[in-house]
Amino acid sequence: MSDATSGPTSQKKRLKHIRLTTHPGASPRPRAIHWGATDPKERGPVIGTTSNPSARNVIGTHSGSYGVYRALSVAAGTLAPDHKADLTNTSPTHRFGPHDQWKDPKKIVSIDPWGADVADVFAEELAAGVDIRPTIAVTQAHLHIPELMQAVEAGRLKPDGKVLKANGTVLVTKAAVEPVWYLPGIAERFGVTEAEVRRALFEQTGGMYPELVTRGDLEVFLPPIGGHTIYCFGPPERMGDTNYALTCRVHDECNGSDVFGSDICTCRPYLIHGIEECIKGVQAGGSGLIVYNRKEGRALGEVTKFLVYNARKRQVGGDSAEAYFLRTECVAGVQDARFQELMPDCLHWLGVKRIDRFVSMSNMKHDNVTAGGIEITERVEIPDELVPDDAKVEMEAKMAAGYFTVGEVPDEERLKETKGRTLEDV
Repeated sequence: MSDATSGPTSQKKRLKHIRLTTHPGASPRPRAIHWGATDPKERGPVIGTTSNPSARNVIGTHSGSYGVYRALSVAAGTLAPDHKADLTNTSPTHRFGPHDQWKDPKKIVSIDPWGADVADVFAEELAAGVDIRPTIAVTQAHLHIPELMQAVEAGRLKPDGKVLKANGTVLVTKAAVEPVWYLPGIAERFGVTEAEVRRALFEQTGGMYPELVTRGDLEVFLPPIGGHTIYCFGPPERMGDTNYALTCRVHDECNGSDVFGSDICTCRPYLIHGIEECIKGVQAGGSGLIVYNRKEGRALGEVTKFLVYNARKRQVGGDSAEAYFLRTECVAGVQDARFQELMPDCLHWLGVKRIDRFVSMSNMKHDNVTAGGIEITERVEIPDELVPDDAKVEMEAKMAAGYFTVGEVPDEERLKETKGRTLEDV
């Protein structure tokens, strides 16, 4: 067997044989995880280390989809395979919780509520050499968004010097959250058996994680998917305090619109509208919250989304609101794969009990938030003037399908008449 570079110092060492850990007993009994335990020590740490496989007590590894890039770094010799993170000065800028929801194993099943605090609550284990890594990081940031500067200039937003600066800069506390799935809870949330979840995950990833079907003793899975980013406007401690009105938008990633301003959908306009409403909510004495989920293309992916765009624009009769959902289903086999059942977990991590103004027209989001025991007082739709012309197809189709609106629901004739651009339009 050939030598491999073990780290950035180009120090060589001979590769060891590969040891499979796909069956119970192949490695020492893993440290137990008691999901929903009140005390973090009783709950136990989530250990997804690759430097010491015998210590792992989860399926998968930290960093989600970025684990693949880490593997390439190891293969290229730029990262030592046994590297351990130095967590000095990485502690959260604000500590959330613990909240009552953390103690309920049914409330949070897709993230680790203690994931931001591992350097403190598992300090002894870290000092003993156990490779435990945070799955949540909390920091502070300044947001510079052109539309907010325009809103200041237009007088829709008024700087206060605390949340909104005179130049349109917004001050926020933000948290990055990696997925940590408690498989029994995931199965219960979807109304299926744990065995069905494990098998589907194993088969639909091409057998990437055989431990899903061979290691029933490992109940926690770190899936290779994107997580969430949470943006808190105003004092973060207000999120879970019902004495303060909370304005919230839960937003699912749309790279084309959110980042590059594509006008075929309402994603960026709705996101910006949500941020504006959050700022106004804080200035009125409440708090604001944006939850940004990595679920590109309704969790079907950007390739699928672009294929659907082409199919919509090329179909007989053009891009019409009447066939909006049909074209997605024809390509992907399903209209939507976001399944918002897991979405409320981030809200529970923040201790949210009530959302006073929910900036969303999605019934799927609304129904899963309320099913999780969180009250929604008011729903806020996107103003008509913020809907791009080419996105009217999407908006009309959604309202006809039952999305929340206080306006007139489009009838069949209106759906047929609402058309988007062709691919040839410039």
